[in-house]
Amino acid sequence: MNERNDPYSALRIPLFRNFLIATCLVGMGTAAQGLAIGWEVYDRTEQALSLGWVGLVQAIPMLLFTLPAGYLADVFDRRKLMMWSLLGATISSLALGVASYYSAPVEWLYFLLFIDATFLRFGWPARSAIMPLLVPHELFENAVKWRTSLMQVTGIGGPVIGGFLIAISIQAAYFLSALSSAAFILFLAGMRLPPAPRSQRGNMIGQVIEGLRFVWRKQVLLGAISLDLFAVLLGGAVYLLPIFARDIIDASSLGLEPEEVLGWLRAAPAAGACVMAISMAYLPPIQRAGRILFWSVAGFGVATIVFGFSTSFWLSMAALALTGALDNISMVIRQVITQMSTPNEMRGRVSAISSIFVGSSNELGGFESGLVAQLTTPLISVVSGGIGTLLVVGSWCGLFPKLLALGPLSSLTAERMAEEPARDSRTLKS
Repeated sequence: MNERNDPYSALRIPLFRNFLIATCLVGMGTAAQGLAIGWEVYDRTEQALSLGWVGLVQAIPMLLFTLPAGYLADVFDRRKLMMWSLLGATISSLALGVASYYSAPVEWLYFLLFIDATFLRFGWPARSAIMPLLVPHELFENAVKWRTSLMQVTGIGGPVIGGFLIAISIQAAYFLSALSSAAFILFLAGMRLPPAPRSQRGNMIGQVIEGLRFVWRKQVLLGAISLDLFAVLLGGAVYLLPIFARDIIDASSLGLEPEEVLGWLRAAPAAGACVMAISMAYLPPIQRAGRILFWSVAGFGVATIVFGFSTSFWLSMAALALTGALDNISMVIRQVITQMSTPNEMRGRVSAISSIFVGSSNELGGFESGLVAQLTTPLISVVSGGIGTLLVVGSWCGLFPKLLALGPLSSLTAERMAEEPARDSRTLKS
C-alpha cells in the first residue's frame, strides 16, 4: 500500500499512539464528570439557569487564563506544564466527589468546578501544541483524524459510563475523572519529546499580542476559529440535555430511566462523530476543505433545529448523532489549519487563542442556552440557536472568501512559508 494513503500511518508511531491512549483515558473521565455535575446541579435546583451557570463558571477561566497559558506553553517545557495542570485537576475532581458526598451547597460545586477548569486551562494550550511534534508533517492530518476518532470513542464511553455511575453513585464519576488524570501524569513522567524551537521568556503581554496579530493577519485561520465560536455559541444544546432527558423526551416504553436517557443522549454526538472520524481516516486527504467546512457547520445548525422540535428518543438520538458527525469534520479541518499554519514557537499562543474561541463558545453557549430556556422554553432556546448558526454560516461565506476557497489541507504548509512574517529571532531549543 502506498504509505501516503495508509489509514494507520500515524498510529504506527509509538509516541503518538501512546499519547493518544493516555489522552483518551482523561477524556473519558472528564466526560463522566461533566455529565455528573450537570445532573447533580439540575436535580438539586430544578432550574434551567443552573445548567447555564455550570457553563459560565467553566468559561470564565478560559477567558482569564488561556492566553497566559499559551505564553507559558511557548516558553516552558510543555510536558511539565501539562503534568502540573493535571495534578491540580486531579485534586479538584477529588474535592468535587467529597463535596457531593457530603451534600455541600451548590455554590461549593460551582466553586470547585471553577478551580478544576482553571487548572485544565493552564495545560490545554501545551497539550494542543505538542501534537505536531509527535508525527511528521505529512502525517499530521491523519493523526488529527485518529485523535478525533478515538476521542469520540471516549465521548461515547464517558457519558454512558457516567450515566450508569450517577444512577448508582454520582461521586464515582468524580473519582473516575481524578483517576484518569492521575494516570495521564504517570504517562507524561516517562514521555520524551523531540527537540523543537520555542520562544524565549520575555514580556508576556507583548508576546500574547504578537500571537493575536498573527491570527488576525491569517484570514483562513481567523475565519476557521471564529466560525466555530459563533456557530457553537448559538448551537449549544448539549447543556440542556438534562431537561430534555427528564421532562421532554419520553423513553418509558423503552424501559429507560431519565438518568440512562441522559447518558445515551450525551453519547449520541460522540457516536456520530466516531463513525465520521473513522470514515475520514480511511478516506484520502481532504481536497476542498473550505467548502466542506461551511457545509458541515450549516448541517450542524439544521440537525440542532431537528433535535429542538423532537420528542422522540430515536429521532433525538439521530439528530444529536448528526451534530457530532458534522462537528467532527469541522474539528479536523480547524485543527489542521491551526497547527499547520503556525510555527512551533508560536503554537502555544495560537492554540490558546483557538482554545478561547472554541472552549468559551461551548461554555458560554451553555450559559446562553440555559438563559434563553429560562426566559422562554428549552425548545425555543435550541431551535433559535440552530437558526442563528445558519445565519453565521451565510455571513462568514462573504466575510472570509479565502477560507471558502481553501483547497487541500496540505497546501497550508506552502501558504505558511510564503506568507508567514519573520519569526522572533529569540528562540532556543526545548
